[in-house]
Amino acid sequence: MAGIPHDHYEPKSGGEKWLHSRLPVVGLLYDTLMIPTPKNLNWMWIWGIVLTFCLALQIVTGIVLAMHYTPHVDMAFASVEHIMRNVNGGYMLRYMHANGASLFFIAVYAHIFRGLYYGSYKAPREITWIIGMLIYLMMMGTAFMGYVLPWGQMSFWGATVITGLFGAIPFVGESIQTWLLGGPAVDNATLNRFFSLHYLLPFVIAGLVIVHIWAFHTTGNNNPTGVEVRRSSKEEAEKDTLPFWPYFVIKDLFALAVILAVFFAVVGFMPNYLGHPDNYIEANALATPAHIVPEWYFLPFYAILRAFTSEVWVVQIASFLTAGIIDAKFFGVLAMFGAIAVMALAPWLDTSSVRSGRYRPMFKWWFALLVVDFFALMWLGAMPAEEPYATFSLIASAYWFAYFLVILPLLGVVEKPLASPDTIEEDFTAHYPKSSDGTPAE
Repeated sequence: MAGIPHDHYEPKSGGEKWLHSRLPVVGLLYDTLMIPTPKNLNWMWIWGIVLTFCLALQIVTGIVLAMHYTPHVDMAFASVEHIMRNVNGGYMLRYMHANGASLFFIAVYAHIFRGLYYGSYKAPREITWIIGMLIYLMMMGTAFMGYVLPWGQMSFWGATVITGLFGAIPFVGESIQTWLLGGPAVDNATLNRFFSLHYLLPFVIAGLVIVHIWAFHTTGNNNPTGVEVRRSSKEEAEKDTLPFWPYFVIKDLFALAVILAVFFAVVGFMPNYLGHPDNYIEANALATPAHIVPEWYFLPFYAILRAFTSEVWVVQIASFLTAGIIDAKFFGVLAMFGAIAVMALAPWLDTSSVRSGRYRPMFKWWFALLVVDFFALMWLGAMPAEEPYATFSLIASAYWFAYFLVILPLLGVVEKPLASPDTIEEDFTAHYPKSSDGTPAE
């Protein structure tokens, strides 16, 4: 697909021409900042800059923290306390890093659900969506390994439980688990592996983010109407778009400032609110916590993992058909990763010809229920694995899969969508009508 017609960078001075002919970095920056952006973007399009800030924050604070951290089971917990008590500004760096992870996931979930509602995964943006889901998986892996590093009780036992899931894979599970741990159990080799990967993966994420941005700069941004920017001429494209700078940059920076005001209030006044008190107890392999829970951003998928027990008929059928190869534990692992996989497959599961949920009356209700379901799973993941939470988790998990595998495909067939505007300009004018002299109406 051809890009949106717009003015490209033209070097003027001799120095600019010399640099541009050898390394067109200024032109790349100019084209990125001045890229034509649909003029009707709403406030749900501010999460990209928040995610970019979070990635930079995590890398910078992580590098400084790594200068003072000791990845050894006998010294890891003490080194974290050293950072908190003796390193200049160490407590602030650690709290910014820990709460930065939470802000990262808040922003990524808002970003994902925005994409699911407005159909940002649909053609021609399938690759952009897949790359985004890969970034999300990398984030989950990075966050999990980072949570192990303080070597507190919840760190140790969380690592024990989650790495134990790999042992459920038939035939090769034990070998994979041993390779991942570096031995038969969570120990010093595990901590070293996780520290190394936790340091490396953010740079892999940064590379994927560049590809992600490159991908949607090629296809153009989606927008609340789902209508594409007109590309037949530069004049028509200019009626549908505005340059990213200064219009959307200023808007995004304002939103970032508001979000950071809340973020620094949390860091300054309630930095441990989202953490677990057991993680301020040094890891002890002989004392199991009463209730092992992961960080809040893993809870929805943790609830799905625990929902499929040996009493569930789907698990029993799968076990019978595979002669016991797929047991309850392995089925739970498949369900947990499958819950993410069905999101990645949304471009092919959604059969509707209409992109934006704004013009799909039936879809709106089912999507609203999906959002409620996500928060319900998050709450259930923090509850004990007992009744009535087990039944509720199973119901919520069933809806998650039903939404993507059954409801989305059927809605494209049975739903009658509303009429959408022909152009982005039409939608923008409807929301911001102009007076007779061409200025915005009061």
